[in-house]
Amino acid sequence: MEQGLGFSHFLAQMDGVGISVLMLLIALSVASWYLILTKSIANYLAGRRADAFLKRFWSASSLQEVNSTLKEGTDDNAFAQLAQLAMDAAVDSEKHGLQKLAAAGGASEFITRVLRNGLDQEATRVENGLTVIASAGSAAPYIGLFGTVWGIYHALVQIGLSGQGTLDKVAGPVGEALIMTALGLAVAIPAVLAYNTFVRRNRIWLGRLDAFAHDLFVLIAVGAKTNSSAGDERQLRVVAPLVTPNERRS
Repeated sequence: MEQGLGFSHFLAQMDGVGISVLMLLIALSVASWYLILTKSIANYLAGRRADAFLKRFWSASSLQEVNSTLKEGTDDNAFAQLAQLAMDAAVDSEKHGLQKLAAAGGASEFITRVLRNGLDQEATRVENGLTVIASAGSAAPYIGLFGTVWGIYHALVQIGLSGQGTLDKVAGPVGEALIMTALGLAVAIPAVLAYNTFVRRNRIWLGRLDAFAHDLFVLIAVGAKTNSSAGDERQLRVVAPLVTPNERRS
């Protein structure tokens, strides 16, 4: 009797609708777990690479040293890519000035736009796959509930056909209903927990990236002002000896 009411017996009692619901829940589970594992590994590696880059960045003596390091192919994280975008924008703005439409509004506005676009691209990248996980977490309980209702419907049909609600008549449909409920919860609970974890991680990650973008802007802007002031001072030193004392009196 125990062997007759095993899991395989319940599967054998399912019709096409029940099998479709079961396959849909399995597909949602596989997709959500694939994304959970891959995104967890990717987030862990991205965090380690970002920490290593930030350590090298703040220990560098100048932005030129950082730029040379990035050109060696170490832009394997969002912080390095954002730094590369900002420094390329500064060089491009200095080279072409306001000749390009993208640089309209000045160098500061151009660098700000580049940094903001880099942040938006990273936000889009880290949110990739979260829709599937959220859909699995929100839809799986209702899909399982539909399977549960379908199993109870089968149980009622069996009772109506036999005229008596004996265990052997309703055990299969009721077991099918309970399996659907359990599968729906088994798919939804990990997906919801993973979604909340990823959302929190992405919020912290983008906050750190936004703070780093602000630091980049300040460093590049201060560096440009320092270079401009140094150029003006050199120009004054060159022009000053050309003015003679007699010309000053006149």
